Amino acid sequence: MKSVNLSIIIVNWNSKDYLQNCIASILANTFGIEYDIIVVDSASFDGCGDMLQLLYPQVRFIQSERNAGFARANNLGAKYACGNVLLFLNPDTEVCGHAIEHLYALLRELPHAGVVGCRLLNSDGSLQTSCAQPFPTILNQVLNAEILQRWFPKIGLWMTAAIFKGVTSPAPVEVVSGACMMINREVFDHVGGFSTDYFMYGEDLDLCYKTRAAAFTNYHVPEVEIVHHGGGSTQHRHSRFSDVMMRESVSRLLRKTRGNFYSLSYRLALSGAAVLRLGFLALCFPAGLFNRRTSKRGAAFDKWVAILRWGLGLENWVQKYGQPEEVDAGLNGGKENQCAESAEN
Repeated sequence: MKSVNLSIIIVNWNSKDYLQNCIASILANTFGIEYDIIVVDSASFDGCGDMLQLLYPQVRFIQSERNAGFARANNLGAKYACGNVLLFLNPDTEVCGHAIEHLYALLRELPHAGVVGCRLLNSDGSLQTSCAQPFPTILNQVLNAEILQRWFPKIGLWMTAAIFKGVTSPAPVEVVSGACMMINREVFDHVGGFSTDYFMYGEDLDLCYKTRAAAFTNYHVPEVEIVHHGGGSTQHRHSRFSDVMMRESVSRLLRKTRGNFYSLSYRLALSGAAVLRLGFLALCFPAGLFNRRTSKRGAAFDKWVAILRWGLGLENWVQKYGQPEEVDAGLNGGKENQCAESAEN
């Protein structure tokens, strides 16, 4: 295989159409560096392998026999990576201009760089506030609402100054979004890659936590933009899957970093917040609750019912996600580094 500077790793789960557009945007906008693209399909078998072979035969495709979760799939892709820099990119993203080249150049220049992320835009061009985040605490999770972040952007609780104050140069942040994460291969290996304690949603927080603990600095780069359509994979799951899994992943991270008592307190605090929000919705928007399929208020009601059930321990299905004995056996590729192997599908 040819020598490359950068390996772009994309994990697919029932996102074939998004994936096609993502790769097209990479190829159309990235010229200044040598790179390869690695796609791992987490047992969705949605035809993305055939699509890649037909349209993008230069892309290396890896088929996992089981859906092992985002962290394990990315770690698997990293085994095949030849670049000294890794870019973990969601399939529902589209590259704008020379975004990847600029991000790569800045990563090489920034001092003690850990994970580097960029400005994420919604499909309509509006800002995604999740592109730079603080580590989760009970307080910032209970008050986690995008409208509050937009109303009070200068409050340190959400650490969104880097995206709202007109900053144009790279700014140190605690967490960057897992939709677009660039990291030196040496740093990724040093911190042990993505933690497999999470099925999805907590692995980006965990990786950023580990890089900071290892004395590296995570950066948000506001001058680089990528469109993140969002929901490309999770929209195919049960409507409340992501709402519950997000909270479960944060709970596991807090247990790992701050202990069992703090994690339990977080669960109880979210249960209380759910009760308050449900009461508010029922009191102020009773009509919306009778039209749950089309009403935003009805969807919000269902969301907080699911979160309350999780907080009370009634969503036991989440426990099976992230258990190594359940998923590790289904992963292809057992070698430490398979970069030098043939790129044939």
